[in-house]
Amino acid sequence: MSKKSPLAIIPVILFWSSIAWGTDIPFLTGRVNDYAQILTPETNRLLTDSLKAHEVRSSDQVVVLTVASLNGGNIEDYAHTVFNEWKLGQKDKNNGILIVVVPDDRCMRIEVGYGLEGTMTDLMAGRIIRNMMTPKFKDGDYNGGIVDGVTAVIAVLEGGVLSDMETNEDEASGKSNFLDTGPASDMSVTQRILFGCFIFGIIGLFTFIGIITPGVGWFLFFFLIPFWAMFPIAVVGTRGALICLVTYLVVFPTVKLFLKRTEWYKKARKDLKTKGHASVGGFSFSSGGSGSSWSSGSSSGFSGGGGSSGGGGSSGSW
Repeated sequence: MSKKSPLAIIPVILFWSSIAWGTDIPFLTGRVNDYAQILTPETNRLLTDSLKAHEVRSSDQVVVLTVASLNGGNIEDYAHTVFNEWKLGQKDKNNGILIVVVPDDRCMRIEVGYGLEGTMTDLMAGRIIRNMMTPKFKDGDYNGGIVDGVTAVIAVLEGGVLSDMETNEDEASGKSNFLDTGPASDMSVTQRILFGCFIFGIIGLFTFIGIITPGVGWFLFFFLIPFWAMFPIAVVGTRGALICLVTYLVVFPTVKLFLKRTEWYKKARKDLKTKGHASVGGFSFSSGGSGSSWSSGSSSGFSGGGGSSGGGGSSGSW
């Protein structure tokens, strides 16, 4: 194994000096900032030359940062803070990318500037982490993992096609993972929870209405089948979506047939036929010429605001 150059300790000295002065943001010393001391001098030079050549060709600024540990910190917040403190990329293009590797915490992140989010999507960044870097890191090959990751990032930015990034390790070995199949694999736990509340809240509400509504309920049963088949994929993957669909196909008719025997359901159905309207659990139903309609006693609206987080990219662990 080759000896490290004496110059390699300079980033470490600067890093600990920055901590002594009360800041947790390391100094930007170049295109490769190996504060964790996991790269050989040869790898450092190779990465620096590759990143410099890419910046000359495209003006995109890609920087590598390694730190030993975040001491309990969150890598998404850390990478975002470092990225903005270093102001990577050109001001008018926002075309910077930061690759952060934290060996002691066994985590990494590719932080993407606004201007490159259309090219280096969260999905693509996740694939690079999962398929190019993680396998090498699991074997303790930090040099190979970072070189492969940087090479993949440059290839994507320059319009290259990486065929081996289209399938992950589980797919290549014929295995599937319940929470790592489909778009959900590139979502954080928080994103899955929020997106899941949105999806299951909407189709769950219509499912509930279909179950308690006389007449039109069976129309909703068939109408909601494609929604239960496709929407959950974004949160729980394909296998999870299949489980949700099967559960829906069994539970909906079972519960509805059970409710048909209850007195309040019979009364609601009778009121619809005789009076043209009925009330069940705070919902009012009225019959029309060809079916039934429903409304609730109070109205509510869904609204959302627009904004940008500046946190594009993807994280991973090994």
